[in-house]
Amino acid sequence: MSILKPQNIHIEKLKIMNLDDLKDNDKVNYCNFEKEEDNDSKFYDIEIENCIFTNIIIQKGMLEKIAFKDVIFEQCNFSNTEFIDTTFIRCEFKNCKISGCNFADNRLFNVTFIETNASYMNLSMSNIENIIFENTVLKNSCFQETKTKNIFFENTDLTQSKFFKTSLKGIDLSSCKIEGIAISIEDIKGAIIDQFQAVDLLYLIGVKLK
Repeated sequence: MSILKPQNIHIEKLKIMNLDDLKDNDKVNYCNFEKEEDNDSKFYDIEIENCIFTNIIIQKGMLEKIAFKDVIFEQCNFSNTEFIDTTFIRCEFKNCKISGCNFADNRLFNVTFIETNASYMNLSMSNIENIIFENTVLKNSCFQETKTKNIFFENTDLTQSKFFKTSLKGIDLSSCKIEGIAISIEDIKGAIIDQFQAVDLLYLIGVKLK
């Protein structure tokens, strides 16, 4: 499991910055955003590198053409926010709430989600590579035609999540909850599950337990 973590972030060297300071077509480096709430906000075409976001609340916001590189998000709440044409490279979400977020058509490379609530998260049509979901809730999440490479699910709740034209071949789901998962035989083929999880997939072959 070779997932690169955010690089060159030294909290003592970061300057304090507020969300109101972010402007369109801006480039932001080595900044610390902390304890702010800015709901329904819109941000456009910004490059954000080597930064930390702590206790930031942006609900029902819209972030378009944002490039996050070497960024840590900790205890943030981005519920029901739209991430449009956005890129995440070497980023971490720790104990965050991103339920209902739309990550469709985005690129995620070397991104870790730890103890995060990502229920109803939409990753359809996205390109995700070197990703870890650890102790994270992905209930009712959607992966439709998602391009995946080196994806890891560890103690992840995938209850009623949906996978359409998204192969899980070679992916270990044995530590996850998969009750009610919606997936085709083609997409689940080659995935690693335990004997108890097999019961949740019997519907794929039209079998019912008596």
